Amino acid sequence: MSGPVTWFRSRPLRSRLALLTATAVAVAVAAVSLACWFVTRAQLEAELDSSLRNIKLDDRSVTDLTLACARGVDAPVQFAGSYTVQIVMSSGKLCTYGPSPIPVQALDLAVARGQLPYALHTTKAENGGEMRVYTYPQPAAFQEVVGVSVARPLSEIDNSMSTLRWVLLLVSGIGVVGAGAAGLWVARTGLEPVNRLTDAVEHVTATEDLTMRIPVEGEDEIARLSRSFNAMTAALAVSRDRQAQLIADAGHELRTPLTSLRTNIELLARSEQTGRAIPPDDKRALLASVKAQMTELAALIGDLQELARPDAAQPGPLEVVPLHTILRSALDRARLRGPELTFRTDLAPWYVRAEPAGLERALVNVLDNAVKFSPPRGTVEVTLMRGELTVRDHGPGIAPEELPHVFDRFWRSPSARSLPGSGLGLSIVARTVQQAGGTVTLTAPEDGGTSAVLRLPGAPTPPPSVVADEGLDQA
Repeated sequence: MSGPVTWFRSRPLRSRLALLTATAVAVAVAAVSLACWFVTRAQLEAELDSSLRNIKLDDRSVTDLTLACARGVDAPVQFAGSYTVQIVMSSGKLCTYGPSPIPVQALDLAVARGQLPYALHTTKAENGGEMRVYTYPQPAAFQEVVGVSVARPLSEIDNSMSTLRWVLLLVSGIGVVGAGAAGLWVARTGLEPVNRLTDAVEHVTATEDLTMRIPVEGEDEIARLSRSFNAMTAALAVSRDRQAQLIADAGHELRTPLTSLRTNIELLARSEQTGRAIPPDDKRALLASVKAQMTELAALIGDLQELARPDAAQPGPLEVVPLHTILRSALDRARLRGPELTFRTDLAPWYVRAEPAGLERALVNVLDNAVKFSPPRGTVEVTLMRGELTVRDHGPGIAPEELPHVFDRFWRSPSARSLPGSGLGLSIVARTVQQAGGTVTLTAPEDGGTSAVLRLPGAPTPPPSVVADEGLDQA
C-alpha cells in the first residue's frame, strides 16, 4: 500500500489532480453503468415474464395436445415463434412442442397436481440454452388437469445485454479518457497562477529582488495568495530598507564619538611616548572627555540593541505593574541628572500591563529629554492621572515643522545636535508604549517648552495587600 501512495505523492500536483479527476469520473461512470445494466436486465426479464404470462392456450388446443401426448402422436396444433410449449401431466409424463425440450421441474409437477397456482423459473434446455419457463394449470376435455409450460430462451435478453455492455464500456472508456484530459487541462489552467508564484519566489530567492510583484486577477484563493505574497515582499523590502538605514545611521552616529575618543587616546599615548607631560588640568579634561565619550558609546550601543529587536517581539513577559511606582524610580534617576532642577509631581495610582524594565527605560528617556532641555534652575512638571502621564519642561520647545519627526530613529533637531544623545530615545519610548497598547505624543505649548503625553490602558488592580506594600506617596 505504501508503494502506490509514495508513487502518487511523488507525482507533480498537475498529474495528481488529473489522476484524481479521472479516477473520480471512472468510479462515477462505473457506478452508473452497473446500475443501468442491472436495471435494464431486470426490466427486460420483467417484460419477458409478462409476455410468458400473456401466452394462453384455449381449452381445445390443450385438450388436443393432451390427447396427442397420451397417444404418442404428433401435435395437431402448430406453434410459431421461438417459444416452447410443454404439457406436464400429473403422472409426470410430459410432451414438448417447440425448438428445444426442457426438463420438467418439481415446481411444474406441483402445478400439474394442483399444489401451486403457477410456477415461474429459469432452467436449461437440452440444447444447453437457458430458458425462462412459466407453468400454469389448465383443465383438459376428459376432466384431467394438466400443467402447461410456456418457455422462451433467455438468449433474447442476453444478446441485448451483451450489446448494452459493449456500449457502456465504450462510453465509459471515452468518458474516463475525456475526464482525464479535461482534468489535466483544468489542472494546468488552475495552477498557472501557482506557477507564476513559484517563478516569482525562485526569482526573489536567486536575485533577492524584493520589488518583484505578481499580477492579481479575480478574488479567489489564488488571488489572495498572490496579494499575500506581494504584501510580504513589500514588507520585506521596507524592512531591508529600514535595516540598511539603521546601519547607515548607526555608523554615522558611532563615527563622531569614536573619532573623538581615538583623538584623545592618541594624545595620551603620544604624551607617554615622547615624555612630554600634559598639564594636569588639560589631562583631567582629556580623561573626563574620554569617560563621557565611552558613556555615550555604551548608551548608543544599548539603544541599538533595543531597536534591533523585531517590532513584533516583546522584550520580556508582560506583567501587571504599578506605573506610579516605576515613574517614581525614573524620577529618582532624573533628579540625579538634573540636581539643580525642580520636579513638581502629582501621581495617582495606575496599573498597566507591560514589561517593567522596558517601561522604566522609556520613562527615563522622557524625563531625560525634559532635564536636557530645561533651563538652569528650571521646573519639570510630572502628572499621572487616569493613565495619562504628562511630562512638561520649560525649555526652548520644538518647532512645529519638527514635531512629525521627533519619533524617527536618529533624528535630532538642529538645536539638540550639540547636546549629548543619539536620537534614539524617543524612538524607544514610542515603541515601548505601543507594545503596551498605548500612545505617545509631543506638543509645543503656547507659553513655551515641550509637553510629552503618554496614554497607557489600565490593567486589573492588584489585591489591597499588594497596593499597601507599594507605599504610594501622592505628592
